[in-house]
Amino acid sequence: MLTKFRNAGPVPGWAVLAVCCTAQFMIVLDIAIVTVALPQMRQGLDMSAPGEQWIINAYALTLGGFLLLGGRAADLFGRRRVFLLGLALFTTASLAGGLARDGGWLVAARAMQGLGGAVLAPATLSVLITTFTDPAERRRALGVWSAVASSGAAAGVLAGGLLTGLAGWRWVLFINVPIGAALLAAAPAALSEGTAGLSHRNLDLPGAVTVTGGLTVLVYGIISAQARGWCSPVTIAALAAAAVLLAAFVLIEARLAPHPLVPLQVVRHRALTVANAIGLANGAGLFGMYIFLSLYLQQASHYSPLKTGLAFLPLAVSTMAGALAGARLAARIGARRQLAVGLLANAAGLGWLSQLTAGAPYVSHVLIPVTLAGAGFGASLVPMTMSATTSLPAHQAGLASGLLQTSRQIGGAIGLAAMSTAAAAASHAHLPAATALTAGYDRAFAISALILLAGAALTPLLPVHRRHPVITPDPQHDTPAGAVRSQR
Repeated sequence: MLTKFRNAGPVPGWAVLAVCCTAQFMIVLDIAIVTVALPQMRQGLDMSAPGEQWIINAYALTLGGFLLLGGRAADLFGRRRVFLLGLALFTTASLAGGLARDGGWLVAARAMQGLGGAVLAPATLSVLITTFTDPAERRRALGVWSAVASSGAAAGVLAGGLLTGLAGWRWVLFINVPIGAALLAAAPAALSEGTAGLSHRNLDLPGAVTVTGGLTVLVYGIISAQARGWCSPVTIAALAAAAVLLAAFVLIEARLAPHPLVPLQVVRHRALTVANAIGLANGAGLFGMYIFLSLYLQQASHYSPLKTGLAFLPLAVSTMAGALAGARLAARIGARRQLAVGLLANAAGLGWLSQLTAGAPYVSHVLIPVTLAGAGFGASLVPMTMSATTSLPAHQAGLASGLLQTSRQIGGAIGLAAMSTAAAAASHAHLPAATALTAGYDRAFAISALILLAGAALTPLLPVHRRHPVITPDPQHDTPAGAVRSQR
């Protein structure tokens, strides 16, 4: 498939795509890969239950907080340069995490991983957007990128189960090191340097500090709500601080910054705004599915880590298939219709999962609904990405990709907190342990389905494009990273 991507320059288009897809896969993989390994990590490093949760939270906190900054940095300082910086940080942090000798060390390494991922993730998408300028080439490239990225979380649970069961928990982190090293060797040759070509390289530091601080504190407040409740002083203080910081960010961008980090006129792009709202719902509805399904299989159905990982294989395959098929389907029925179909299929799968019982048969109660949910998830990513990124010029590609991925990450944190609270409340109403756990997980899946239905209800607000606009370099602003066009 990759051989279909051609480049008029010296570097084949498939090489650019392979580097970007592998990097994005590694980032998404690490959101879920530690889930199955958490019990071994806690036992091996003598961690408490709250400390165990911070293995996931530290990654989510820094990833969500710094994505927007990472996206704009790619536009200003060079997409290849920022790509390599994020990749080096992510790979080094993975090695440090695998060598951890106590819980604090591991949590700090996971936070560094999240920071590296926040720098790297927007760069992968902005490189693709500015490289593949022909609409058909870009649609296929985004289809492959979405297939790889969307299957990463399910593959993370699978890889986590295999590595934990066969080699031990440290290998869920060590696995990134050889992949990262190979990418560091290949990326300088595969990627051309490209910036927004602006007349300045002034990073809006006040805007960067306030938005990064605001998003980080917001994610912390949401995470805190899972453990302390929404009405606890810590949660309220964190959410209030986030509101103040984000309000200050809007004021800086609107009135004070000579070169805003996020020019507020991008909000006027309806496609970008609606796609980000859908991305928020998409992240909120899906992030918890991987967590709660993994917990259900291990705690209510008593699967081993290895068996749990294998149980996620159909989800990874169906998600990838949905994304690959979605790249072609978008050209036929349009991004708006395809996005609605994908979200509805996803919601149907999660609604099916909300009927689980303790020890339910795998094929009828897990395999079929996760296959449906995975196909819908994969099919929705391509049109959502196209809607968010093709409405802006190339010199704002990093900004657009950073906004979309921030929306999904923040949505995931909000959804996980809401589902955790609802699951805990449902579990308290049942006395037998397995029944109580399953009741909580069912409530979480039902909430996920409702959130995705809300996202589907937003799709009519997307503008209808007969053709997806071609991203072309603006001679006043854009210096693309090497245009790839169809030569068929």
